[in-house]
Amino acid sequence: MTGIKTTGEKKLMLFSGRAHPELAEEVAHQLGVGLVPTKAFDFANGEIYVRYQESARGADCFLIQSHTAPINKWIMEQLIMIDALKRASARSITVVVPFYGYARQDKKHRGREPISARLIADLMKTAGADRVVTVDLHTDQIMGFFDGPVDHLFALPVLADYVGAKVDRDKLTVVSPDAGRVRVADRWCDRLGAPLAIVHKRRDKDVANQVTVHEVVGDVKDRVCVLVDDMIDTGGTICAAADALFANGASDVIVTATHGVLSGPAADRLKNSKVSEFVFTNTLPTPSELELDKITVLSMAPTIARAIREVFEDGSVTSLFEEQ
Repeated sequence: MTGIKTTGEKKLMLFSGRAHPELAEEVAHQLGVGLVPTKAFDFANGEIYVRYQESARGADCFLIQSHTAPINKWIMEQLIMIDALKRASARSITVVVPFYGYARQDKKHRGREPISARLIADLMKTAGADRVVTVDLHTDQIMGFFDGPVDHLFALPVLADYVGAKVDRDKLTVVSPDAGRVRVADRWCDRLGAPLAIVHKRRDKDVANQVTVHEVVGDVKDRVCVLVDDMIDTGGTICAAADALFANGASDVIVTATHGVLSGPAADRLKNSKVSEFVFTNTLPTPSELELDKITVLSMAPTIARAIREVFEDGSVTSLFEEQ
């Protein structure tokens, strides 16, 4: 006989960066495992050091890091952590990115612009990532930037079920804040049995975060409108869309978004908005200044944990959503 046979079993190991440890701990609890102890700190000049306190040799490693502010620091830390796992002889490296940074830069609008979403994918691949698990990419085409498998998870079941249980569905209208979100809003309509409306807007291409809302397409008068989006950054777009709905006779507006980026003037805009409730998931940490009564945060940890288990057991991630 030639060679050596082993009878070892597969081993799952869960790692977390420093960007959003609360979500990683929730995922670990759902899986019934502990996070691998990791030593990570910044040198005086800003360089990042990472070392794992346990051997990862031959293990299927899952690394959770959400790209929150300061986004460039946490992306760099994630790349360093991937490299450390590769050099520690991990059997496989799956990068779990609840919020994918630079996702809005997924195409060239004008000449001499980068496609930064592709660059992030290339960096992960070069660092040593074999697979990516993420939640609600800004556009589906980003999946094509990776050479390896991408598991694209959806927050729609979590968000829609929460809204559906809270609002009288006979009075509900699902609203897309722009033409780009119509397909997602249509899925909401199918799930909740509600009609669709669209807010038509025009964005100033020379001024960042500057939006002018024009008109509402669809019947929203005396209706409870649910504005659905993938992310809210400064809050300008969504608050302007809500104002347009109220101006067209909506009785109430609820805003839902997977990713609460909530940067810059978002805090003041959300506080001063007539929107009755903002519903986010915990793919990103909510800033402490935005812990308001009108903000609800739902957990994506059970969905992420189930996806990790399916990947580890060679199951089907798609099956998690087919029955939804």
